[in-house]
Amino acid sequence: MKGAEHRIRKTGVWTTRLAPCAALCVVLAIALGCGGRVISPSPPDPDPASRENYVIGVMDLVRVSVWKNPELTVSATVRSDGKISFPLIDDVRAEGLTAMELKEVITRELSEFITAPDVTVIIEEMRSQSVSLIGALNRSGRLPLGRDLRVLDAIISMGGFAPFADKSNVQIVRPMEDGTEETYRFDYDAYAKGKAPGTNIVLRNGDTIIVSE
Repeated sequence: MKGAEHRIRKTGVWTTRLAPCAALCVVLAIALGCGGRVISPSPPDPDPASRENYVIGVMDLVRVSVWKNPELTVSATVRSDGKISFPLIDDVRAEGLTAMELKEVITRELSEFITAPDVTVIIEEMRSQSVSLIGALNRSGRLPLGRDLRVLDAIISMGGFAPFADKSNVQIVRPMEDGTEETYRFDYDAYAKGKAPGTNIVLRNGDTIIVSE
């Protein structure tokens, strides 16, 4: 017989048997999981030696200090125009620079007023990078991305799981550079029992954590 299915009569009752192509569709649908997303293997932790220096962005909190010049020690938020205000030299562009590059710029500008200024730049809060958390949590929203922030850390920061959360099927959706998405699964129940240590992955800017019920 032709078609997507065969009907077989047994003991006076018609039953349905899926043809191979239809059966394959069912298997694929199950494999896709929640939301039709393919679950990828958990990525490894980033190699500290291969990490790029953090690039300052809008809303980051930057602390600049000049040795033996306490009046030139300031904490400044990077404004929407990408700049920070600093004594003596007024506005300085910080967006798009690393801490070391910003140090070099401020040192050069201050050299007109101070002999051999010893400048230190520290990024106190990386507010320009964040992850989003939605679903069965006590709080949903965006969370600033600190270095080495992991899935469970982010969930705890938002107040933890809601009472009816499906803790075994937390999904992390990650945008990739080519415009596609990767989805990873975090099974809290298995992780808590020591059975899935590699699933509590380090988060990246733009990740979305989805907790279903």
